[in-house]
Amino acid sequence: MDNKLDGDQPADTGGIRLKTRQAWLADAIELLSSMRFAITLLAFIAISAVIGTVLKQNEPMPNYVNQFGPFWFEVFQKLDLYAVYTAWWFLLIMTVLVLSTSLCLIRNTPKMLKDMRSWRDNVREQSLRNFHHRSEWQTGNGRHYVVEQVLSHLGRIGYRYKVVEKDGATLVAAKQGAANKWGYIFAHSAIIIILIGGALDSELSVRFQQWFMGKVPFDGSGIIANIPQQHRLSLSNPTFRGNTMIPEGASSSTAILPQATGVLVQDLPFTIKLKKFTIDFYSTGMPKLFASDVEVRDHETGKSFSSTIKVNEPLIYKGIAVYQSSFEDGGSRLQLKAYPMLGPDVSTLDMKGEVGNGTKLKSASGNDYTIEWSGFRPFNVENMGRNGADVRAVNSKQGFNEQLSADIDKHLGSAAKNANSKDLKNVGPSIQYKLRDKTGQAREFHNYMQPVLIDGNYMILAGTRDTPSEAFRYLRIPADDEDTVKEWMRLRAAVQNPALREIAAQRYAKRALPANIPNAVQMQAQLTESARKSLSIFAGDGEQGGFVSISKFLEQIPEAEQSKAADVFMKILNGSMWDLWSAAREKEGLPALALDEKHAHFLQLATGAISDAFFYGAPVFLQLTGFEEVKASVLQVTRSPGKKVVYLGCLLLVLGVFSMFYIRERRLWIWVRDDGTASHALMALSSQRKTLDFEKEFEQLKMHLRQLSSEPGQIKKQ
Repeated sequence: MDNKLDGDQPADTGGIRLKTRQAWLADAIELLSSMRFAITLLAFIAISAVIGTVLKQNEPMPNYVNQFGPFWFEVFQKLDLYAVYTAWWFLLIMTVLVLSTSLCLIRNTPKMLKDMRSWRDNVREQSLRNFHHRSEWQTGNGRHYVVEQVLSHLGRIGYRYKVVEKDGATLVAAKQGAANKWGYIFAHSAIIIILIGGALDSELSVRFQQWFMGKVPFDGSGIIANIPQQHRLSLSNPTFRGNTMIPEGASSSTAILPQATGVLVQDLPFTIKLKKFTIDFYSTGMPKLFASDVEVRDHETGKSFSSTIKVNEPLIYKGIAVYQSSFEDGGSRLQLKAYPMLGPDVSTLDMKGEVGNGTKLKSASGNDYTIEWSGFRPFNVENMGRNGADVRAVNSKQGFNEQLSADIDKHLGSAAKNANSKDLKNVGPSIQYKLRDKTGQAREFHNYMQPVLIDGNYMILAGTRDTPSEAFRYLRIPADDEDTVKEWMRLRAAVQNPALREIAAQRYAKRALPANIPNAVQMQAQLTESARKSLSIFAGDGEQGGFVSISKFLEQIPEAEQSKAADVFMKILNGSMWDLWSAAREKEGLPALALDEKHAHFLQLATGAISDAFFYGAPVFLQLTGFEEVKASVLQVTRSPGKKVVYLGCLLLVLGVFSMFYIRERRLWIWVRDDGTASHALMALSSQRKTLDFEKEFEQLKMHLRQLSSEPGQIKKQ
């Protein structure tokens, strides 16, 4: 059906639709290029930056699962919060911000350039009277003389001007600070340039290669040279940021780029050989200076040269910068002694290990383990308040009420008393390793080589944790007269030996109750039974032993009598532990120890450590006895073509901010017309920012122009 009116031509509505589309497009461009839209985008970027700062980026995925749990891990993964700065939504925001700023610049730059060139000389006398900052005066001098004096003064104070003759009058249009507009142009251009430069140095190129070129992160293990090409980035990769770890005497021609699900291997156009790694320490043991003496061989030319890479002094070659990032162990060779932590066995085993490799271990129970040597440090500057933490967290939730815990601590001197001081000390070498069972479950350990002075006592610290996200908790083993763990290990094994416990119970009863007292035999038998039961409860006998086992036993006693019962129990336990220690030494043919204050104090600390050892979670304790250190340098390798682009953007940003804040644009108009034989002058001054300086400038300009254009006594104020 034709769209017609009677007797008329067909109604054409196409123009209306076209106008609507144009209006919609104009509104969209207006919104995209508006200040409110840009501020909204900047707010989202700021929130993203906060997330990227608070939440560690590009960590292994198991770390996030351990930290947040399966549910929130999946939620955060869907939002790409583990790699915020390369997430699709973040890149979209940045792209839209560049587009918004570009549109704003395109729309306003021509207007600003035109305004800077414009003199605004089309004003009329009446329009100048509407200005807030204006002044009028009459002078007996002629118009040309007044104009000449005005132009002379304006030239002296830095104004540019233009003279226009119109309607029998002269208009002087002057301006100063028009470069203020360049500040807006420079600042907005700087934002675009910095964002583009940042994009050039980001992981966009790596992401594009994963999305469109089939590159896949490598999540296995093996020799780098044998990793397939789908996991490797070519020499033509425009930008990257990776790390390479090189032991002394070894070489590397690749960099490793960590990814969320593995790593990518970046090939380099040269090979770096670490000849020597140098590190200096402060007296506290903290690193003061570390540097790498390297030899670089160019793959293309075959030429080699030497260089030293220091912190803040990178090696730059073929557009690739090599920075000194940190240092690690390069495969130090370790000598250790393994002590059993379960059962009555006291035999030890000499072991060797190499950092980065693994060692098979078969425990007395028949379980197979693998020791993964993950770290060695010859120096450790530690906060002794933190390292004093007990390996167990004994509190009321584990069965102790507060009074009972205090009673046991009073009698035992419990190792649960944490040191809170912030005393930084170098506590010597340490090793870090994982003990993995045949099911793949692993527990991590951190043991120190030398005794550490804590609260006046020398302790050997043995750290443990269940997951890498946790902090280490430390078992404090008291050092014996020879600064070793031998005596403590001997006592620990004796606690698990029923035969030695029986001997100790009988000896304690005879020592505590002499035979010459009435009913000595009957009382000794009762005390022997009490000592036997105390040692058995403390040993656990197949269940959780130590103070937790004691607390469960004492909970069966009426609450009103628990404190007294705890006092008696601990006296019997402490006394029988001394006889147990003596029996263990006698069994090994060692001389008896004097029952003096020193050995009594050691026994108190040892008893507390034995209780803590039930929470250690390992069949053996590995003590470092010797080492041959091999150092490795960790170098950061980057190609960042956008760096100079960002520098240019920063320069423009500084110039733009300076121009906008420190250059003030002023527009001045002076209308001079004949008034009979005299002249009449009208001045108007305008500025975008009305400040106190502007008010002062207006008053001074008004006064000077009147004085210069008028003879004394002929000024008539209007």
